[in-house]
Amino acid sequence: MNADTVLPCLDEAAALPGLLRALPPGFRPIVVDNGSVDGSPEIAAALGAKVVHEPRRGYGAAVHTGLEHATTDIVCFLDADGSLDPADLPRLAGAVARGADLAVGRRQPVARGVWPWHARLGNNILARLLRRRGVPVHDIAPIRAARRQALLDLDVTDRAFGYPLELLVKAGRAGLVIEEFDVAYRPRAAGTKSKVSGSLRGTARAVRDMAKVLRR
Repeated sequence: MNADTVLPCLDEAAALPGLLRALPPGFRPIVVDNGSVDGSPEIAAALGAKVVHEPRRGYGAAVHTGLEHATTDIVCFLDADGSLDPADLPRLAGAVARGADLAVGRRQPVARGVWPWHARLGNNILARLLRRRGVPVHDIAPIRAARRQALLDLDVTDRAFGYPLELLVKAGRAGLVIEEFDVAYRPRAAGTKSKVSGSLRGTARAVRDMAKVLRR
């Protein structure tokens, strides 16, 4: 199977070597650098990844730019911090190949403290609201696979932390077939810091962006 794999990146130099080497065969990395100052794009390029630069700051901006640069029918998405296992990608991509429109991960922490309480609480609230709208997910996880054209057709417009939530809301409205799979959630690579769960402020900012999506 061949699937371009979009990796939004902001100062993930410590995580990229291990992550890129762990990608399964056929999963070509597209590292979308979002303004790193730690040499992340140079490291990614040296390891054979396609590097794209997105000057607009924001998770959604980086992810959407990666989607636009992908060329395979099935496209995967994975955070570049080492917290998610690339070995889970074939399961998600395989579900799409078999007929799902969108396959998403449901994070299962491998150790205590991996998922701070404030981040998990915000995630659970949002996921519950999605299920009330008929979207069968329990996590707003940053690992997913989908057909490229199906995602483009959704016309997701958020370019900040609200992007994954808007994607799920619009996928539900469009009647897309969504499958959810348990995936391992590991400690981030040493030397990196989460822009969301790493602080109460980051989590609050993400919840704010996502709440705007639900009010539309």
